[in-house]
Parts: sequence; structure tokens; C-alpha cells
Amino acid sequence: MSLVFDEYGRPFIILREQQEQARIKGIEAQKANILAARSVSSLLRTSLGPKGMDKMMVSSDGDVTITNDGATILQKMEVEHQVAKLLVDLSQSQDNEIGDGTTGVCVLAGALLEQAEKLLDKGLHPVRISEGFEQAAEVALKHLESISDRVEFTKEDTTPLIDTAMTTLSSKIINVYKRKMAQIAVDAVLSVADLDNNDVNFDMIKMEGKAGGRLEETELIHGIVLDKEFSHPQMPKELRDVNMCILTCPFEPPKPKTKHKLDITSKDAYERLFLREQEYFTTMVKQCKDAGADLVICQWGFDDEANHLLLQNELPAVRWVGGVELELIAIATGGRIVPRFEELTREKLGHAGVVREVSFGTTKERMLVIEECASTSAVTVLIRGGNKMIVEEAKRSLHDAMCVVRNLVKDNRVVYGGGSAEIACSLAISDFADTVPGIEQYAIRAFADALEDLPMALAENAGLSPITEVTTIKSRQLEEGNPRLGVDCNQLGTCDMKEHLVFETLIGKQQQIQLATQVVKMILKIDDVIMHGGGQ
Repeated sequence: MSLVFDEYGRPFIILREQQEQARIKGIEAQKANILAARSVSSLLRTSLGPKGMDKMMVSSDGDVTITNDGATILQKMEVEHQVAKLLVDLSQSQDNEIGDGTTGVCVLAGALLEQAEKLLDKGLHPVRISEGFEQAAEVALKHLESISDRVEFTKEDTTPLIDTAMTTLSSKIINVYKRKMAQIAVDAVLSVADLDNNDVNFDMIKMEGKAGGRLEETELIHGIVLDKEFSHPQMPKELRDVNMCILTCPFEPPKPKTKHKLDITSKDAYERLFLREQEYFTTMVKQCKDAGADLVICQWGFDDEANHLLLQNELPAVRWVGGVELELIAIATGGRIVPRFEELTREKLGHAGVVREVSFGTTKERMLVIEECASTSAVTVLIRGGNKMIVEEAKRSLHDAMCVVRNLVKDNRVVYGGGSAEIACSLAISDFADTVPGIEQYAIRAFADALEDLPMALAENAGLSPITEVTTIKSRQLEEGNPRLGVDCNQLGTCDMKEHLVFETLIGKQQQIQLATQVVKMILKIDDVIMHGGGQ
């Protein structure tokens, strides 16, 4: 800090940038961080479970998103606090790795932080709390394995996969049609799954949305759907037994790559140039026809002249097809992507049984459907809905369901939902806490209490009495030794989640506990926050 005087002799202070930093230390820093993270998790608490509420996010440019998917809510919220951003990354990690359970993982992290705050008030050291949480998490993961069930399925009998996908879709907007949507998700995943190696290639599943129509008109197409139409309105609308060439070169005369200028001084020179240009076009079309192509799919556009020439030569074409779509078409039809017309041969053509143009309602919107492809592995889910928001939410919901089905293909062990797994783990951790001497025992018990927060949130969101429901289920689990008892959110009259057909994948639930524990440990380890420019 320096004191200087201006030309009138008035003193003023010059502060260095370092001295403008705001700093919080010790217990204050931990409390501030816990408060920031809990404010984010409490926001998602009401979105948990089949009766969870949706959130509406309006972006700065007026785009509206309605969803109850935890990862999407946090992504669209534009969180600025650095510790709160950890929870955004946490839900994103769960979404990337598992695809489902993004809301639950944030609610669990918030519950753990709430318990940690109480322990800090009692004077426990953050490191001892972290160690206790780590031990409790290990017990929970082992107990989840011991109470899990294996579900056996084949390509013919997919009932367990459909039941698990329906559990995921129960909390989404599209839950009215969850049976149909679950069937679509399962069929899509099994179409691209390699069951011998327990692997699923998600790149082969394309989701295409089109606003208009009803949600139940959503369908799975064993082929590719392009949001394009034939380049000329007079081209045929349906082609059968099609050999297609897939081009990444434009349908136009070549241009020099350097700067150039062409001087035309006479009518003859202009006509020669025109004929030369025509010759380029006719050669290109001839090369396609000679290779045996019935359809041209081009990554670039072409002008009206080329379009007219293609129509004259009865060669239907599609232009401005994106690179990702070109790759999918090539995989599905068994064709090769050709960069130059000279390289076009019959062997490089793709084959499809039917290519048809589909129009929607009274609008002029059209799409191309490529079906009966040489390779059946590429599939497209065509999603319909009343408006863009519904279509986008249906896309997210189906993605979650497909991720769950993929996880079951990889590891077919499940635990039961409705908070039953959390309560069973809570009881196991409480028993373990009795065997642990020392201060960690407090942290282990706190972890058990935090796990009960999820079933309480489920009961609360379903309009039930949370304390009554959770205590009843806990006592029944202890008496009957049945880890399948959970919160009866749908009021079916039984608490056995096996009868409700409410399943969750084991790896998804284990990932939730591991990720939440890691983030809470990280937040508790921070005891000094230095912020530039004094910004809070």
C-alpha cells in the first residue's frame, strides 16, 4: 500500500492487486463452502423420484428448458460459485459415466455436507470426518453388492431390461408412455449391442426430433433418418433397391486455391467457358451413373444447373448432409465415403432397400428415411412431440433410459429402488459404527443418517409424511430382514419394490455413493479461500 498526493496536495492510497483479495479462513471457509454446495443440492431435492417436480430455466436469449434431469438443470443454471460448481461437475460425471441418477447424487452430497456441518459444530476435525465418511462408503458399497440381484435376459426375453428402463422413465415428463418408450430404448440398445462381449456402441444410435405430432408417435427406425429432402421437388419420393454414392466433394467446377481473376473479352470466350463448365457437370453426373449409383448423397451443396442436370439424368440427390450423418449412412449401408469423383467405383457404393421422403402434417417439412440397410446395426429414434421443449425432454429421457439398459448389458446386477437400498445401507453402516472405536464413529453414524435423506425426499415429494414413512420402513427392514422394502410413492399398497418392479443398476448406485463421498471430502479439505478482487 502506498500513500501519494495529487497536484493539489490531496492524499490518496494506491492498493496493489494482491491486497484487493477477499480471504476466508478455517471453519468460516468450510461453513461458507458447505452453504454454497447445499444451496445447489436443495434446489434439486424437489425433483427427486417419480413425483418430483420439474424446473423451468430461461436462458439470457429467451430459450426455455423444462426438465427434472439433475445434470441438465445444473448445466443450464450458470452457477458462478466455485464450490457450487463442484456439484455441477459431480452431476455431469454421473451423467457421463452412468447416464442416470444425476439428481440423487447431488441430493446425497448435500445431505452428507449437512451432517458434516453438524459434526464441525461439535468440534470434530474435517480430516477425521472425511476418514469416517470413507469407511462408511466402503461398507455401503460392499452391502450393496450383497443385497443385489442378477437379472437374466436374452434378445428374446427383454422383460427385466424394460422394467429397469421404465423405472428410469417414471420420473420424467414422458412417464405416461413409459412402457412404449422403454421398449424403444431397449430395442435400440439391443440393435447395436454386442452381447458376447457385453459392449454397446452408442455412436450407432441417432436421435432425431421433430416438433408436431403426438409423443406416442415416437418410433424406432432400423436405418437412418435425415432432416433433409431431395434436392429437386420433381425427383421421385420413394426409391427401392438403392445403390448410393456418398460424396464429400462438391457438384461444381473446380476452383483454384489461390486468388485468381478471369478476364472474358469476347462472346466466343464466354461461350467456351460456359461449354467447359457444362462439360464438368456432365462428366460428374456420368461418373456417378457409370459407377451404378441410383442416389447421390453429397456433403456440399450444388447450384440449380447441377440440380437440373441430375433431374434430367434421373439421378435423385440429397445435399448439405452433415459429416456425422455421412459416417452413419456409410456404416449402415456398407458404402465408402468418396472424396473425388475420379475414385468412384461400384464397390464403394452403399446399398439400402428403401429410401423414402416423409412429410409431416400440413407443413412443408420433410425428412428422408433410409431403411433395410446392408448393415442393420445403425438405428434412429424419431421423436415427435407437441413442441420443441417436449421433444428435447423426451430426447434426454430416452438417453437416460438407454444408458441404464447399456449398464445392464455390461453388468446385469440390480438393486431395488424407492430408497430401499439406501435404508438397507444405512442400517448396515449403523451396525458397523458400533464396532469402530474413536471419533470416526460419529462420522460413520452421520453418513448413515445422510443416506436416509434420499428416501425422506422421495416420501416428501410424493406428499407423504417423510419421518413416518422412513421410520416404518426402517423398523420393517430390521424385523423382516428384507432389503427390498422402500417408499411406496405410487400408493400401490405394498412397500416391496420387487412387486413395484422398481430396479436400479448396481453400478449406478455404487457410483452415486462413491462420487458424492469424494466431492464432500474435497469440500471439507478446503480451509482457506482466497478470491481475487474481493468478489464473493
